[in-house]
Amino acid sequence: MLKIEKMNVYYNHIHAVQDVNLNVKKGEIVSIIGANGAGKSSLVKAIMHLVKFNASLFKLDEIDLLKGNADKLVSLGMALVPEGRQVFPDLSVEDNLEMGAYTVKKRELVKEKMKEMFLLFPRLEERKKQKAGTLSGGEQQLLAMARALMSSPKLLLLDEPSMGLAPIMVQEVFKIIKKINENGTTILLIEQNASMALNIADYGYVLESGRLVKEGKAQELLNDYDLKKSYLGG
Repeated sequence: MLKIEKMNVYYNHIHAVQDVNLNVKKGEIVSIIGANGAGKSSLVKAIMHLVKFNASLFKLDEIDLLKGNADKLVSLGMALVPEGRQVFPDLSVEDNLEMGAYTVKKRELVKEKMKEMFLLFPRLEERKKQKAGTLSGGEQQLLAMARALMSSPKLLLLDEPSMGLAPIMVQEVFKIIKKINENGTTILLIEQNASMALNIADYGYVLESGRLVKEGKAQELLNDYDLKKSYLGG
C-alpha cells in the first residue's frame, strides 16, 4: 500500500530523517517507535507533505507521491491524526467531525459517516453539541481520530496518540485503534509507548536519531533483548 525508499528531511543543517525505507501493507498496523527526538514526527510530517523532503520512491498503491500537496492526500485516501490532537476548540464536536469530511460532497454521506463515528465513539455522541475545547484530553484524542475517519481513509496515520493521556485513556485509545484496523483501515502508528504500539501491531520499525536501526514482526521486536532493555523496561 505505502512504499517509501530513502526518505530524507533536513532542517537547515540538521538531518532529521536519514534514508528511511518503509513498507506498509494493506490491512496491517505498522508501528514506528523511538524516543523523543528520534525523528518520528518529522517522518510523519514528510509523509503528509507538511515539511520538505526528498526520496527515491514514495507511492500509495500505484500513485506517485513524490510531488504534490498535502491537501491532495486526503482525496487519495490518507488521513492524519496529528500530535497534540489539534481539534478546533471553539467548534462543537459535530462541527469538528464535519470539518473532517470536507472532501465528501454528498450531505447524506456526511450524516451517515457521523452516525458511524458515534457508534464507534459513543462518548462523542454524548458531547456532540459541546465545544471541543471543553473536552478532556482523552476525549479530544477520540475526536481527532473520529475527525480523521470522516474522510473514509484507506491509510490512517496516528502521531503519538497516547501523549499526555491518563493510563486508562491510553488503554481505550489503543483498543479503538485495533478496532479501526479490524474494520478495514490500514494504520501507520507513530508512538513513543513502544510496548503498547508493538502489542497491537503486525510489523514495527525502530527509529533512532533519524535512522531506522531495527525492523521486524512486532512480536519478534517485543522479544528482542536490546529493544526490551532500551524501550520496554525489561
